[in-house]
Parts: sequence; structure tokens; C-alpha cells
Amino acid sequence: MMALKTTGLFVMTACAEIIGCFLPYLWLKHGKSAWLLLPAALSLAAFAWLLTLHPTGSAGRIYAAYGGVYVATSLLWLWLVERQTPDRWDLIGVGITLVGMSIIAFMPRSGSPG
Repeated sequence: MMALKTTGLFVMTACAEIIGCFLPYLWLKHGKSAWLLLPAALSLAAFAWLLTLHPTGSAGRIYAAYGGVYVATSLLWLWLVERQTPDRWDLIGVGITLVGMSIIAFMPRSGSPG
């Protein structure tokens, strides 16, 4: 159950980061309204706050494990929002990163907090 909650929190964190970066991208690359910067800033603030909610004693370990979920969430974004189908190399790569994330986030550690 803890792994499911942690992964869900990682996904929420990734969505906040992706939205916070995608909106300025739309403004800069596609000529959309500069008003998109306001929700982008709020989304990036939510991203930073969400990172503080992850359960561990080491910020670096959080960021490392989060990276795997960020890659997976980015590919979902590619598929669902940008309407581009990930290819087999995308899927193989995300599988590898999720295995790495799982090892970093969920394997027992001896003698270290978190």
C-alpha cells in the first residue's frame, strides 16, 4: 500500500512539473497567451511543495526515484496530450527507468534513515 501511495504522489508531482513547463513552452514556441505563465508558476510551486511530501530521509534519493516516474508520466503526456504514440524504444526505456525507480525507492536499506 505504501508503494502505491508513493507512486501516486510521484505521478502528481510529475504532472505538476510537466504542466509548469509545458505552458511556457506553448507561449514561447506556439504563440499562445503570456497569461499561461501564471498557471505555470502556480504549477511549479505545487511541484516544489509536492516534492517535500515524499517519505524519505534523503532528498537526493527522492529526486532520483522521482526521475523514473517523471519519464513515464512524460510519455503518457506525449500520448494523451500531444497525441503522439510512444514507440517501442520509448516503452523499453521507460520500463528500464521504472525498474531503476523501484529499486531506489522501495528496496530495504540497512543502517540508513528513510
